[in-house]
Amino acid sequence: MATYRGVKVLDLERSFGFLVNDVARLFGRRFDHNGRRLGLTRAQCRTLGYLARNEGINQAGMADLLEIRPMTLVRQIDRMEETGWIERRPDPSDRRARRLFLTAKARPILGRIWNVANETRDEALVDLSPGEGDTLIDLLNRVHATLSERMPVDTASSSIVPKLRPPTTAAVPQSAPEAAVAERAPAVEATR
Repeated sequence: MATYRGVKVLDLERSFGFLVNDVARLFGRRFDHNGRRLGLTRAQCRTLGYLARNEGINQAGMADLLEIRPMTLVRQIDRMEETGWIERRPDPSDRRARRLFLTAKARPILGRIWNVANETRDEALVDLSPGEGDTLIDLLNRVHATLSERMPVDTASSSIVPKLRPPTTAAVPQSAPEAAVAERAPAVEATR
């Protein structure tokens, strides 16, 4: 750790938190650049990616997963429903709540979103050997698991936030090579 006028200064190039956040920021900007051809925003891609893994989730649960305010999500879902990407259905157990589902129009775009995410990942890891890339992903998964285990449980909302589950093959049509690559890549937002 360096010092400046007798005060210890954090070396940002060796700071885990800074690097993880800055890599995520740069990765997101690159995803935006590569994904322009999708006609969707990164936020919409994240929403579709999470929804593919959690169909039937209610809006409050989706807001928790995306870590955004429910009112922000409502406006986004309104726009995505108007353009035919998502549909709201009544919750059979709570007449005030609505459940979220992908539409038939949204399913084919998931493969294209994964392609953009994989292209962006490949650009980010170009200076690493395949073994180093695998090791990096494995290490990040371990850090992710450690931090996930240490998250405090919010009893008020824990019942509405399902755990992430792998996408079904029906949700993301892929060729065999794409499936092998996507298997290493969790959700769009997590590694993208």
